[in-house]
Amino acid sequence: MKHKRLDRDAWGFWHFPYYQLRVDTEDFHGLACLLRIPGGDYYYWEMPKAGRLAVCGEGMTWLELVPDGEHRVVTAKYFPDGKPGPERENYPSFVNKQYPVSVWYADVIEGMEDAEDGVAVFIDKYLDVIFSPEGDVKVDDRNELDAAYASGELTPEQYEAALAEGDAIRRELAEDIPATEARFARIRAHVEKRIQENDRILLRREEKEVRHD
Repeated sequence: MKHKRLDRDAWGFWHFPYYQLRVDTEDFHGLACLLRIPGGDYYYWEMPKAGRLAVCGEGMTWLELVPDGEHRVVTAKYFPDGKPGPERENYPSFVNKQYPVSVWYADVIEGMEDAEDGVAVFIDKYLDVIFSPEGDVKVDDRNELDAAYASGELTPEQYEAALAEGDAIRRELAEDIPATEARFARIRAHVEKRIQENDRILLRREEKEVRHD
């Protein structure tokens, strides 16, 4: 299983602002990470209901949540504030105007650890669940999960646990999109406030240097 940093260095985000903090509110208990994308071309996926769906690009923000007691990393990928994009003709009116979500991407994970610099790392368990404000729901990389099980990399217990977690993500987050969207907006508002107040957050070295300039 691959180990992936939550600052998403594999996407080329190494020099982009990244914040990591513990959150305990009515909406969420766990690790929250916020990554801002100040530059770069837009990258898109195609979904049946949402159509051309922005994943990353200039001005977007990713909020990554690792809830206590669960085996998932859920990433909300936000448009620049108040700008859902003209290509989203069916974009729903209930979405928070300050924090408009483009898409959610949930990684099923085996566990978490920390890199030497303190950045959180997750152990990817192949299966992913993607869902949009318009109501798209897609399970991705099931073939990779099946291949890992067939090769003996995953035990029967690990394989079944991954499938169960994928089902739980769809049931808990993708069946009531308005409720999920509102909850994530409240969590992001809490995280943004904590970042502004510099309240118990981990900054990567690059962001520390920017703040000290």
